[in-house]
Amino acid sequence: MTSSKINLPRPEYPRPQFVRKQWMNLNGIWEFEIDNNVSGKEQKYYERSHFNDRILVPYVPESKLSGVEYTDFMLAVWYKRTFDLPSHWSNQRVILHFGAVDYKTEVWINGKCVGTPHLGGYSSFSYDITPYLQQNTNTIIVYVEDDTRSPLQPSGKQSPKYHSHGCFYTRSTGIWQTVWLEAVSDTYIRSVKYYPDAKNSLLHVEGLINGSVKNKQLKVTASYKGDFMGSVTAKLSSNFFNITLSLSESYLWEVGNPHLYDLEFTLLDQEHIIDEATSYFGLRSLNLTDKGLAINDKLVFQRLVLDQGYYPDGIYTAPCDADLKQDIELSMALGFNGARLHEKIFEPRFLYWADRLGYIVWGEHANWGLDNSHPHSLKYFLPEWIEALERDFNHPSIIGWCPFNETWNESNKNNSRQDDDLLRIVYQTTKAIDKTRPVIDTSGNFHVITDIYDVHDYEQDVAIFSKRYGSLKDGRIYEKFADRQTHKGEPVFMSEYGGIKWSSESDQGWGYGDAPRTEQEFLDRYKGLTECLLNNPDMSGFCYTQLYDVEQEVNGLYTYDRKPKFDSKVIKKINQLPAALEMKHL
Repeated sequence: MTSSKINLPRPEYPRPQFVRKQWMNLNGIWEFEIDNNVSGKEQKYYERSHFNDRILVPYVPESKLSGVEYTDFMLAVWYKRTFDLPSHWSNQRVILHFGAVDYKTEVWINGKCVGTPHLGGYSSFSYDITPYLQQNTNTIIVYVEDDTRSPLQPSGKQSPKYHSHGCFYTRSTGIWQTVWLEAVSDTYIRSVKYYPDAKNSLLHVEGLINGSVKNKQLKVTASYKGDFMGSVTAKLSSNFFNITLSLSESYLWEVGNPHLYDLEFTLLDQEHIIDEATSYFGLRSLNLTDKGLAINDKLVFQRLVLDQGYYPDGIYTAPCDADLKQDIELSMALGFNGARLHEKIFEPRFLYWADRLGYIVWGEHANWGLDNSHPHSLKYFLPEWIEALERDFNHPSIIGWCPFNETWNESNKNNSRQDDDLLRIVYQTTKAIDKTRPVIDTSGNFHVITDIYDVHDYEQDVAIFSKRYGSLKDGRIYEKFADRQTHKGEPVFMSEYGGIKWSSESDQGWGYGDAPRTEQEFLDRYKGLTECLLNNPDMSGFCYTQLYDVEQEVNGLYTYDRKPKFDSKVIKKINQLPAALEMKHL
């Protein structure tokens, strides 16, 4: 392994919706050490001259690609490397960015702690490290604590046992997304949020500026495929700005037809440029009707698939950027138009490709592992969820948020009921931050307050499944948990079904129900379950479990290494059968 520029792992720009030219990728070989006694801080590891192992960042130490491949529990780990700054960065501020690190992260630059620890294994975070830098070589040390078995740590599908089992997989400890540096001026654009107005060909942009805004102006310019579409320049009166850009021509972002505009931001001090960035946006409207989601005033039946975001050699981290794009293309080849991004906050590069390919997705947190009845659970969940909402707000591919998935009582250490107030507060906070998208409080169960009533059902008998979901004539749906949740007239969404177990290599894998005996039996079952949902005029969409196998779970339509199990044309033909919802409202 090498950290040379030619072989730099994951070399692409990690934040594609807000790009600056001056940046430095810190992926590559780092020194590394496991600290299972969690005593390294007391022993002042941050002052050590070297660590005893090596790791290829951004791949987790459990993975093959990392070069470590240690799969037992790691309660704490340390990383160390040096870097030299370009000479032309000397009079600028330097921001250190982490795409994601699981779970609690502390950072030292040249032996000095740079800020408060960051909690959360899935959201991005950064530090201004300018005061700690030296002129020549600088040393960065990263310390991470990660207790997957803690009831106060969201850990998604990471196994709380030594071995993977059922639908729980190999753990991911420490750095798992790109680490990078960025140079900015003393005053720079900190963040932007886009509110497209498709009917009036407008883009409303709000954001924050770091530093003094005295005598500063912000210019925003839009283009489409290189053609000028509009520009606006505004004087800044505070660190918060709100600008409206009028577009000369309208090109809508649609499912499978993703027109995107390019944006240029220029921050000016008098006539001098002090900050520049490029971005993009999709001009689309999103409305929730009593029947389902409408994009640009057209009802869209959600033909979704469950995507776990796991990779054989990288686990949480895709080996390369092309793998992210490929997963979307593999899904679309089967006739799906989107995915539930399941029990994991996916990296921005995946969302970038979803935007580019016209692929709709639900953003979800990795709530499993968190005791949702614990009095302190909100403290360990909400801040990271807010970070994710803010980071991913501008992606047109995201059509909804789902902070929780299946808040089973059984997952709690004391076997108590879920805290309904926790779900209600997180739902209300999500709606306050994003008024443009629907929110499902907890997918499947147990709903407290939700915009869409979604259901999970892994019934394998087509006749029984059809009896439950063949129609919703009386306004009610089959209730597994009638004592816990009630349909109040919200649009209905089958957000997990199928999970049909199939492997041509072994009968030992895990899946739902009895496996079909033949490939034709599989296809008949798949068609029967799916057709039932498509034919129901009151069903707004489905999400099949799942896109590909993951380790011992063999209910994917592809194998874990993304090889097709079935003729993709057959699956695609079934998935793209007309939906009654679409036919009824044409």
